Amino acid sequence: MALLRIATRQSKLALWQAEHVASLLRAAHPSLQIELVKITTQGDRILDRPLADIGGKGLFIKELEVALAEGRADIAVHSMKDVPAELPPGMTLAAMLPRADARDAFVSTRFVRLDSLPHGARVGTSSLRRQSQLRMLRGDLDLIPLRGNVDTRLRKLDAGEFDAIVLASAGLLRLGLGDRITQYIAVELSLPAVGQGIIGIECRADDTHALTRVGVLNDQAAQICIAAERAYGHRLEGSCQSPIAGYAEIVGADIKVQGLIASPDGQRVFRDAVVGPGKDAEALGRALAERMLFAGADKLLQELRADGAGTTS
Repeated sequence: MALLRIATRQSKLALWQAEHVASLLRAAHPSLQIELVKITTQGDRILDRPLADIGGKGLFIKELEVALAEGRADIAVHSMKDVPAELPPGMTLAAMLPRADARDAFVSTRFVRLDSLPHGARVGTSSLRRQSQLRMLRGDLDLIPLRGNVDTRLRKLDAGEFDAIVLASAGLLRLGLGDRITQYIAVELSLPAVGQGIIGIECRADDTHALTRVGVLNDQAAQICIAAERAYGHRLEGSCQSPIAGYAEIVGADIKVQGLIASPDGQRVFRDAVVGPGKDAEALGRALAERMLFAGADKLLQELRADGAGTTS
């Protein structure tokens, strides 16, 4: 019986995603034996500092990629918003699952909407991208870094440490916690991170066994959208220290790609969008990045790199 080993983080959400992929693979290949290789990443171990200060979101997947490279696992399952714009040599993204709700979620036990928060309300989020957009909308809020898994963040909210927190809707929905979402924040107000809501599967580029098994799970719409978003992020040097948002969606026969680059204080914002054929997804993503850089975002990004600010989702 053929064996396929899945590398995964050990958080409840990561395990849900890995088990979801395993169930899809078992349905597609009934004779396939599947094992989970559970790994604790550096991003999971260091919880007392913002991701921006310890190297960015790639810390959630580095150890998984090492397991692939060393042959201890055959595929790795990721939240695509955690995957840096550039993969290590010899690695490839083998499949994308259908995108879940990509919007950010406003969660509160006391307030029904973001705009109902009182002046100075304490709002927790781990993301510079979210922080900058929240400051654009509500400069009066007290934004506080919030790390940890979904359960930890909800527990801190319930304990009264925050008036509200902002998370990814997809993670809450996948864990059966959709009833905790007080408001889905429209993408017009909080543009998602590149890859938000999409589960991706990575493997070694020369592993034809894994590529063949996993390829049947690929969702074309998600593949097109992620191609545009990652091309956009890569042109902006996606590991750069800045709040960057990028979101693509299928609109009729075309694809619409939106981008946002902002200063952490929300005072300087560059936002634009392009529309074109889905077959040109990568070119559209790059074109959007070029337009925003030309409009002045290049200067902002240079300043932020020099300041050493960090990038999180």
